[in-house]
Amino acid sequence: MGIRSVLFLATEAFPFVKTGGLGEVVGSLPRELARRGVDVRVILPKFGAIPNYWREQMAPLRSFDVRLGWRRQYCGLETVIHEDVPFYFIDNEYYFKRPGLYGWADDAERFAYFGRAVLDALPYLDFTPQILHCHDWHTAIVPLLLKADHSIRPRYANLRTVLTIHNAEYQGIFDPSVVNDLFDSTGEYCAGGRREFDDAANYLKAGIVFADLLTTVSGTYAWEITTPEGGRGLDGWLRKRQADLCGIVNGIDYDIYDPAKDGLIYANYSWRAPKGKQENKARLQECLGLPVRADVPLIGMVTRLVPAKGFGLVVEALAELLAMDVQLVIMGEGDEKYAGMLRVAADGNPGALSVHTHFDEAVAHRIYAGSDLYLQPSLSEPCGTSQLVAMRYGSVPVVRETGGLKDTVVSYNEYSGEGNGFSFRGANAQDMLYTVDRAISFYRDKKIWRKIVRAAMRTDHSWRRPADDYIAIYRKLCG
Repeated sequence: MGIRSVLFLATEAFPFVKTGGLGEVVGSLPRELARRGVDVRVILPKFGAIPNYWREQMAPLRSFDVRLGWRRQYCGLETVIHEDVPFYFIDNEYYFKRPGLYGWADDAERFAYFGRAVLDALPYLDFTPQILHCHDWHTAIVPLLLKADHSIRPRYANLRTVLTIHNAEYQGIFDPSVVNDLFDSTGEYCAGGRREFDDAANYLKAGIVFADLLTTVSGTYAWEITTPEGGRGLDGWLRKRQADLCGIVNGIDYDIYDPAKDGLIYANYSWRAPKGKQENKARLQECLGLPVRADVPLIGMVTRLVPAKGFGLVVEALAELLAMDVQLVIMGEGDEKYAGMLRVAADGNPGALSVHTHFDEAVAHRIYAGSDLYLQPSLSEPCGTSQLVAMRYGSVPVVRETGGLKDTVVSYNEYSGEGNGFSFRGANAQDMLYTVDRAISFYRDKKIWRKIVRAAMRTDHSWRRPADDYIAIYRKLCG
């Protein structure tokens, strides 16, 4: 039996609601799958953060009650089509009409409800999925619920499940009491609610144990999460499922990230006609109050100001980095500790450092388009999309070799002439500084630099190849 129909289960999808890479993946991968003939749909919570523009376009399909332990909760099912992909929304204002998406005391209940509601909604959809593709811990409980409560029912008997782990650091760990309170019919599957979940209700672990196949967002990360350091306590379970686990590197949306058409940047350009990149650099420098110099390497960072992104290294090495006669532009939200340090440093280095501790989409695009180098010294990076966008815009990445950064950035080799960026292994400031200095030495040789920039821009990071890989996974399940 071939693959025909897939339902994505997630909590984010651009352009409806997005906090990070998960929203970008779920917003763009289905469109590429649809181009390949897969009937793919997406189902999301109807969060209060969804703009009114989209809420007003949603058409109601059905309303019904969802049983959650001793509770019976209302569920409204609504739909809208975006770029030929149908999106469904689970409506319950009590659970979802709140500020933000995550971080509430009853998140265990909120996302248990969502999982139950999705399964109960399947008979009311206008298609029959063969595969439920679950994303991250928020939907990882669904494979367990399917096996425990629905698998003997004819409509659900042949359903298969895929779980994609976008980041094993976030697992959905709750007090063990929620197992009996919310999942009173899971019985043998929860082994009394404690042994299976190590005295805690761990939603991601439930998905790892009960999903038919597992994927994550890069080949290196697929290996890293089977180690004690990368698995965050789940490495033993992931090693047990290693034969069912594969890594597929994320793509980026080439309709959004295209320097030849991007309306947010100062001048359009491509690898065939790269002239506009210099105009972007000059105008970005001017806009940020930096000296307009073509000869100085402009280093960009669009990131979160958190330890996992390597900001400990950046802060430690900042003085030495700026002493290399570079300009550094950092945009990011996150830890106030790092934000404060960077603001103080920017005040003391007005001609070399520009810091923006809020996110602005247009400025982000201009940083990618105007920077020569893109610094991403992450301590952990399951896949990373910033380095992919940077390469698309001809900003040569300098990354630490971890997760998807290792899989997507090929460090330049001066002997073979191959490479689309620069990388270092050690999680320390000196290795980072050495690699930045090495990149700058090649930046001074314009002939070599043009070759590296061209290699970066020509590297294919669209969704075409990942979509083929996912279809192969689906076919394996339906085979």
